[in-house]
Amino acid sequence: MANPSDEFSLVSPHINHEGRLPRHYTGEGQGAKKNISPPLEWYNLPEGTKSLALVVEDIDAPEPDGPIVPWTHWVVVNIPPTVKGLPEGFSGKEEELGGEYSGIKEGHNDWKVPGWRGPVLPHHGHRFEFKLYALDDELHFGHKVTKQKVLEAIEGHVLGEAVLMAKF
Repeated sequence: MANPSDEFSLVSPHINHEGRLPRHYTGEGQGAKKNISPPLEWYNLPEGTKSLALVVEDIDAPEPDGPIVPWTHWVVVNIPPTVKGLPEGFSGKEEELGGEYSGIKEGHNDWKVPGWRGPVLPHHGHRFEFKLYALDDELHFGHKVTKQKVLEAIEGHVLGEAVLMAKF
């Protein structure tokens, strides 16, 4: 049996698994301390990983008059396997950070804008799923990347998935 500490995992120094999403990562923070993308780190990539893709969703988001439909907060693709995490406030700064980060592409969230957008909720208690996919290939997209396009493109290329859950 594999040692659980050898499992592909996704963590954040500021969010415990199933813990609370701190306010400054949400749309409810104060001033400059809001809508900051959270720091993430990953460990034990599956062998053969050529790129990583991240999808962050509110999995308890209700439609205004209907069922629960996950709401996408962040899509990030073409993260090289040599990168071991994304620093706090990474969203929108991939060019600025340069180096290994420069090829990373942020997709459109469900507000139809690229990058991280934190939640603003009428009722708290929603679960946020940060899901990192280890892929056997790089993804090639046109100008606009969406969660739907990512999920279609990764079909048959997923070597592993790692999940971090947070509540807000």
